[in-house]
Amino acid sequence: MAEFLTPEQLQEFREVFNSLDSDGDEKIDSTELTMVLKCFGMNPTDAEIQDIINEVDLDGNGTLDFEEFAQLMCKKMADTDVDEELKNAFDLIDLNGNGRISAPELKRLFDSAGDKVTDEEVEEMIREADLDGDGLIDIDEFKRVTYCE
Repeated sequence: MAEFLTPEQLQEFREVFNSLDSDGDEKIDSTELTMVLKCFGMNPTDAEIQDIINEVDLDGNGTLDFEEFAQLMCKKMADTDVDEELKNAFDLIDLNGNGRISAPELKRLFDSAGDKVTDEEVEEMIREADLDGDGLIDIDEFKRVTYCE
């Protein structure tokens, strides 16, 4: 997950995390999360807070460490209306409209932007994003790479 975040995003997430971690224990618990949400005018129930924590609490300890918090932030970023913008960007790259981005389509994107990339570099980008091994990038793979899903 963190490998898909820019250093600036990681720094922003760290600053937010540190401000939420009122007791400085490097964990955000339900009380700290509740206080923050109330500052934003929300009045979440205990169950809603627990649902938020459970969504990304990988170690099951009932709190969020920084890695889990960053994952939550990534999910929330991906859940916004950015999905529509992302789909539009995907469609612009997917020149033949088959729902998959091929290496030649990706290469044309870089060429049209004036970026010099080799065929080998493009193939490596495809391999890194291609979870199902079909040699193409579908919309879900595109989202994962773009918004750290």
